[in-house]
Amino acid sequence: MDNISDLIERYLKKLLADSSKEYIEVQRSDLAVRFSCVPSQINYVLTTRFSAGHGYFVESRRGSGGYIRIVKLQLDQRADLILDLCAIVGDSISQSDAEGLISRLHEEKFISLREARLMQAAVDGNTLRLSMPVRGDQLRAIILKAMVISILRS
Repeated sequence: MDNISDLIERYLKKLLADSSKEYIEVQRSDLAVRFSCVPSQINYVLTTRFSAGHGYFVESRRGSGGYIRIVKLQLDQRADLILDLCAIVGDSISQSDAEGLISRLHEEKFISLREARLMQAAVDGNTLRLSMPVRGDQLRAIILKAMVISILRS
């Protein structure tokens, strides 16, 4: 059974897919009412599932006319894609963002399910087993960039 975060994520992704624009604008309070949750639950979903590593840009405007704008970053041609992904990954990437990026590559059909599973296994914290999280995030970034470049070059 899906948890509330999964339901909110699925709902927002459906809105994006159905939108004629490359973004959607929603109100945090409306989402909280729709899903019978507190607004901080919406913040959690936006932070953990709609980050740049997951292929999204989130802009928030507070106040009475405030909104949340979620922009799905476009993945262009393969050469540009490699450069864009390397810029997104940077010198360090969390396991959550790495997994989100891999999922997005699979959703957009740039990689197969098998390739996605291999990549996720390679960047998993249990696989890396380093005592210092920062060093693990740096190693994860190096590995992820190498895999992306290797797969997308062909």
